Formats: sequence, structure tokens, C-alpha cells
Amino acid sequence: MSNNISENGAKYLGEGFLKCVSLTSLYLNLNYNRIGDNGVKYLGEGISKSIIFTSLFLHLNNNRIGENGAKYLREAISKCVTLTSLNLDLFSNKIGDNGAKYLGEEISNLVTLTSLNLNLNYNSISDNGAKFLGEGISKLVTLTFLNLSLESNRIGHNGIRILRILVIKVKRLTQYYIKPN
Repeated sequence: MSNNISENGAKYLGEGFLKCVSLTSLYLNLNYNRIGDNGVKYLGEGISKSIIFTSLFLHLNNNRIGENGAKYLREAISKCVTLTSLNLDLFSNKIGDNGAKYLGEEISNLVTLTSLNLNLNYNSISDNGAKFLGEGISKLVTLTFLNLSLESNRIGHNGIRILRILVIKVKRLTQYYIKPN
């Protein structure tokens, strides 16, 4: 956390994960670095090879990650088909609506997910991005816990309304917290 790790450092970490094919849980905190979109791509390539994850905690705040980085995360995490718990912290990046769309698509494929914690504060997401996230979350039939933080984005009342309507469609959801603007 809070080092000077760039995309090259993330590449070395990703290469290391390639050798860890039997990992079931990963907690990775790279907050306040500068890995960027390419760094996420390298990390994702390594993570996607450990497809037996049940718990994945990625803390990537303030890392200059944009919509392409969100796309690379989608590609990597969607291969982790045994995930039951996902904690993704992308606070203060710039994924925007397209990045939210990619994350929504990623989330919708995680059919064994029971717990989801997403911190997407300060990411330039608008009503459309909120809708994309809601559409992905609404497909999670096994989800029981959701914590979604969307503070300081560009989501209006309509975006939050649509998001809540979609989220409450999840039948098994027993606890959910949505923190809007």
C-alpha cells in the first residue's frame, strides 16, 4: 500500500500468481500506487489462472485505472467461476460508465457468489453506469450480502432508483447497503 508500484511491478506480481494454481483465497492491497490499466491487465492474467478462488479481495484505490482496466478485471474475474466472496475496491479511479458496464458483465457471470462488496466511489459513473451495475447484480441468484458504495459519482436520483429496483430482484439477498452520492 502506498508504494511506487507501477505496471511493471504489477506484471511481476501477475507472473508470480501464474505459479500459484491452487490458491483459493487472495487478499491483495495495492492502494495508492500507479499500476494503471496495463498493470491491471498483468495482474488479471495471473489471477485468471487460479480459477479455484473462493475469496478474492482486490484493493486498487488511486491507481489510475480507467475503463480498459475495468475491462481487464472483467476478463480475469469472470474466469474465477467458484468465487463465493468478492471484495473489489476501486475508489478514486476513472472507470466511468463503460467500466461500470464491464464490471456489471463480470459480476453477472459469478453464479456462486454469496457476498459482494464494491467500492466505486469517485469513478465518474453516471445513471447509465448504475444501471449496468444493477443489471449485473440482479442476475446473482445466490447473492445474500451486498455492499455497494457509489459516493461522489455523477449518479442522479433516477440512476439510484433503477439500481435499487434491479438489486431487490435478487431473491436470496438478506442484507444490502447502497451508498449513493
